[in-house]
Order: sequence, then structure tokens, then C-alpha cells
Amino acid sequence: MKKIVYTLLLCLFTWQIFPQTNSETKVDSKEHMEWWTQSRFGMFIHWGLYALPARHEWVMSNEKMSKKTYEKYAQYFDPDLYNPTEWAKLAKKAGMKYVVFTAKHHDGFCLYDSKFTDYKVTNTPYGKDVMKELIDAFRAEGIRIGLYYSLIDWHHPDFIVKDPIHPERNNERELAKDKERNLKRFQKYLKNQLTEILTNYGQIDILFADFSYPQRENGKGKAYWNSEDLYNQIRKLQPQIIVNDRLDLREEGGWDFMTPEQFMPKEWVTYNGKKVPWETCQTFSGYSWGYHRDDRLWKSTEQTIVMLIETVSKGGNLLLNVGPTARGIIQKEAVERLEATHEWMKYHSRSIYGCTAAPEQFEKPDNCLLTYNPKTNRLYVHVLEWPFKTIYLPGLAGKVAYAQILNDGSELKLKSKKGAWLDNVEDDDNGLKITIPVTKPDVEIPVIELFLK
Repeated sequence: MKKIVYTLLLCLFTWQIFPQTNSETKVDSKEHMEWWTQSRFGMFIHWGLYALPARHEWVMSNEKMSKKTYEKYAQYFDPDLYNPTEWAKLAKKAGMKYVVFTAKHHDGFCLYDSKFTDYKVTNTPYGKDVMKELIDAFRAEGIRIGLYYSLIDWHHPDFIVKDPIHPERNNERELAKDKERNLKRFQKYLKNQLTEILTNYGQIDILFADFSYPQRENGKGKAYWNSEDLYNQIRKLQPQIIVNDRLDLREEGGWDFMTPEQFMPKEWVTYNGKKVPWETCQTFSGYSWGYHRDDRLWKSTEQTIVMLIETVSKGGNLLLNVGPTARGIIQKEAVERLEATHEWMKYHSRSIYGCTAAPEQFEKPDNCLLTYNPKTNRLYVHVLEWPFKTIYLPGLAGKVAYAQILNDGSELKLKSKKGAWLDNVEDDDNGLKITIPVTKPDVEIPVIELFLK
């Protein structure tokens, strides 16, 4: 008995002295990720001082602005038309199940009332805690809460300027001050801010930390952020939280999902040869996450819906971004596309929620994308180009009990007699023919629902 007690005490002492970043600090991955993988669709919101210059959220870096030049925008930040309840209702109507909001972007400006800096929204003409208002509004609509927090901070006096993306990277006076900057103090600042946003705003479901770039010359990664300590603090404060992969802790297991950005992977994302949870974050417009007045490269409604379908067909989530204006309005182009997405999701959401990639034995027909719900055992055929009278599904003969068009629930006839519809079909063909209407259903992307045996 004494030996057992001694072993337990030794294990406890070892864990306290040498905290782990792997499974010892992570809750059961499958359990705490389940709501997220069922949801599939979220809203990203990039909002901050960069909405005033309105020419990209990286305007400070792109134009090599000094802190003093950029700080002027805080004097004029007054989003008098900001109505987070409208934003939340728009997201809910479009079918989004979670939101990720920028608590702080790379410019260092906080959209919440941080006690560790004066560079914050409560010191602007607006004067109120924007993030708290948003969290309350989205929670009221039943939407899960995620926070984006930038590890990069171009405003902090201890952030090293000799850096490939720092706005003052060519400023000799600022570069000369690098030797005086205190890394420990900056690391403490990051930890303090993460602690307050994970303490003062109730349950936070997702933390989107952004970002590490150790591969670049004079770049920054886990050693600079002290990422292991940050990760352990995050898990201590909110054990259930889902954390992205940008703390530079992939090898240590300090992440829950991977984040391809403005990019559609060709297949389910893997790490070390294994499929992992993943989410692609995408903009409606061309290349700016924050409000960009002159950007006209908007994705069409069809592109947006297909992007959602394709993401789910590869086992991933879609985080779709809006960049509100300086007055607090989501652009009409984004609103129009979200309302159109609502119209599609109204009839087709069960081909998205709870769905994932189809089992590998199911081959997709031409010009189609497949999603699959493992709980209901239903396969969804998203028809990108409506063919004439027939859709052929290889390998599904004898495996489908019933088929219907999803938007109206109308039956589709099935045929699987070998060689019955094509003279050149081999005798051992095991495909399934679905007879479809000549006229495409009056929806953006029609979906055929197959009830598998």
C-alpha cells in the first residue's frame, strides 16, 4: 500500500514540475471535438482599426506604417451602426453554428477591455467592450463562441522589430532598440491577455491563435511565444476548448485541428499519415480579411455553396469570413451571399450537418460531390452540373433502399439491372442508375439523398 501511495505522489509531483503538452493535458479529443465536427460551418469576423483605412487588415505592414501613424485610427473608431444582434441573426439564418471573432489582430489593438494595455476599444470614441457585446448577442442565438487572438503584436514595445513582416522592419531607429526589448515581458503579456479573455467572458469554445512563422528568416515560433506554457494555461482555464495548430506545437500535440487558409485541400487533410480534423478559413472577397473598400473580387453565391459542400465532402469545416465596415456594417455583398446560403441550407442542411467524406468505396459520379452521414447511413450526391435524365453511381447496385431529391422529397427511380441502359456495360457492372427529371430543380445546387441499406 505504501508503495502505491508513494508512486501516486511521485507521479503527481512529476506532472506539476514537468507539465505536458500532449494527451496528459488534453481532454478526450473525440468527445470535445464532436460538436465542432457536427457543425461544419462557422462565421469568421475580422474587425478592427484597419476598417478605417479600409485597404486590407495588413495595411500597417503593407505600407510600413509607424505605430504613431497607425495609432491615429483609434481616435476615430466609433462604429455607431454596430448591432451584434443583427450579425448573430444573419449568421444563424445562414446556418452557421459557431463564430470566431478577432479579440486582437496583428496591429495589437484590442477589441475588448484588456487591463494590460491602453490600446483598446474602450479608449476609443465608441467606449464600449465590442467583444462582450458580440459574445452576448451570439450566445443568445445559440451560436458557439470562438476567439481569434494574434500572437503577433506590432504595437507592443517589447516585440522584436527585426522580423520579415513587422511594419517598421526598415526603420533603423526601431531596429536599434531591439537589444533593449524584453522577451520575457512580452511573453507574460501574451499569457496575461489570453488568461483574461479565457476568464472574463464565460465558456469559450474555440481559440484561434495566429500565427507562427519560424521557417522564415528572423521569423517567430514556439520559443518566442513560449507556446507550451501558453497551451497549458489555455487547457487549465478552459479544458473543453478547441485550439488550432498555429502555436507551432504540432509535434508536441498542442492542437486540435489544422487550418489551411484561402486554400482548398485536394483531399482530407492528414498529419503524419493520419486523417485529422481540419477547417479551411476563406474570405467572401478576393484577398482581404478586413474591410477593403475597393476590393471587387467577390465569390459568387454558387462558389460559396460549392466551397461549403466540397469542404464537408473532404471531412472538413468551413469558416467563412466577413469584414465589417468602420461604422459596424457587414457589407451588402456578404449579406446577399449569406441570405442565399440560407435559402440553400433551408432545404439541404442535412447533407452538411453531421456529415463527412463518403466511404472510400463510394465513387462520385462526374460533376458531383459526395457527403455522408454515418449516423443515418445516408449518402448525399451534390449535383454541380445537372445531366440529362440519368445519373450513374458506380458500385451502388443493391446498396440503396430509396432515393429522393432532397429539396422537395420527391422519389427518384432506381435501376441496377446489369447492362440494362448501356450497350457497352460489362456483364459484371455493379453500378446504379438514377432516373432524374429533365429540368434541374430550382435550387442553386441540387442534392440527391440516398438511403443506404
